[in-house]
Amino acid sequence: MITTFAAALNTGLRRAMEDEPKVVLLGEDIGKLGGVFRVTDTLQKDFGDNRVIDTPLAESGIVGTAFGMALRGYRPVVEIQFDGFVYPAFDQIVSQVAKIHYRTGGKVKAPLTIRIPFGGGIGAVEHHSESPEVYFAHTAGLRVVSPSTPADAYHMLRQAISLDDPVVFFEPKRRYWDKADVDFHSEPDLPLHKARVLTEGTDATVLAYGGTVSTALTAAKIAGEEGNSIEVIDLRSLSPLDVDTIAESVDKTGRLVIVHEAPVFAGLGAEIAARITERCFYHLEAPVLRVGGYDIPYPPAKLEKHHLPDPDRILAAVDRCLAA
Repeated sequence: MITTFAAALNTGLRRAMEDEPKVVLLGEDIGKLGGVFRVTDTLQKDFGDNRVIDTPLAESGIVGTAFGMALRGYRPVVEIQFDGFVYPAFDQIVSQVAKIHYRTGGKVKAPLTIRIPFGGGIGAVEHHSESPEVYFAHTAGLRVVSPSTPADAYHMLRQAISLDDPVVFFEPKRRYWDKADVDFHSEPDLPLHKARVLTEGTDATVLAYGGTVSTALTAAKIAGEEGNSIEVIDLRSLSPLDVDTIAESVDKTGRLVIVHEAPVFAGLGAEIAARITERCFYHLEAPVLRVGGYDIPYPPAKLEKHHLPDPDRILAAVDRCLAA
């Protein structure tokens, strides 16, 4: 079935609520409005306002309430309306949600999924286009994932909700309207924390996640027309990392370019670069390179196209690798 990324998420939430009565949704304007991006459209009408709950504009309260519900046996799914709004709930997530399992010696679980639309590309105003994923990937006790396609949006969301651990689920908002074929009756073809090789190549590996995966595929296609064979990997899971899949590719190609929208400085790409350099040192033909946002607050909408990685910047990094 051809569907959008947002509609795939909606179906994933619907199926999860049908299968498990303890799944409840909380967030700002997710009920009658169906969410800013309409991801929860019609769910309150079909499941009632006791399972799809319109909350006050208070992210700390939303996550705190959901955390308490998780401790009482529910499986809450929280929607943070925009990435830049998650910071008031940061203390709840990293100080309480992430630590409860370890703090109790494994006796208490927190089956909580926190959905966060993230990244740029939609021309939004300040606080509406952030890339805060590394804050959460750095926090032990949280699983952090980001799908890039409608099919992964559906399957990965259902996998996240089924887990007994807290999952921070980053949704690339500029991909909400992307369309693709999704088999809603199939089982997921990969575990939640497994990276996916999208195109095979021999000259260099380009690794991306979330909104930059499509950009990486465009760059690989252009590179192919120029005679260079690029392997593209969709990371999918930011924590834990599937280093094995990346290393296997780099052992073959000898080169790695990492792409993400977040600033390069201390970003997730730095951790991946360090791990791959340690593990694949004798196979690398060039330094691991990173292409990302600049080390600035997110720029105004009219400048974001210069801030976000594009095929030209990715191809420039590939050329540097190939020239080494």
